[in-house]
Amino acid sequence: MSTLKIGVHEGRTHFLPGEEVAGAVLWELDEPPKSAELRMIWFTRGKGTEEAEVVATQSFDHPQPGDTRKFNLKLPAAPYSFSGKLISLIWALELVIKPGKRFERLEITMAPGEHEIILPAGPEPERSKVSLMRGK
Repeated sequence: MSTLKIGVHEGRTHFLPGEEVAGAVLWELDEPPKSAELRMIWFTRGKGTEEAEVVATQSFDHPQPGDTRKFNLKLPAAPYSFSGKLISLIWALELVIKPGKRFERLEITMAPGEHEIILPAGPEPERSKVSLMRGK
């Protein structure tokens, strides 16, 4: 049985570009992990090729089976969190414990005004001249 948690100071999940994200991670495992790392990442979700990037990491030395560690990571200036009809860009903190595939993810928002940018829907495709001539 394992437990992994990520907590951000004051429970915040919305941040400005360049702001520091601070908090603590906690894990409870049956055995000591070989490594424990917190990653600040962004990834895309939606249609098309998905992309991802690790922007910052904080490793925790000598992890114990049950442990709580503080973290402090700085967000970059860009890219901003956004959502559109076809694709979204999401920021997250991921606690990764090895060996195994144990991880916990906390999604956050990073944009001016601390609010995700909502992209407007594109223009409707023009109907072809043939369909207009047929009265459709």
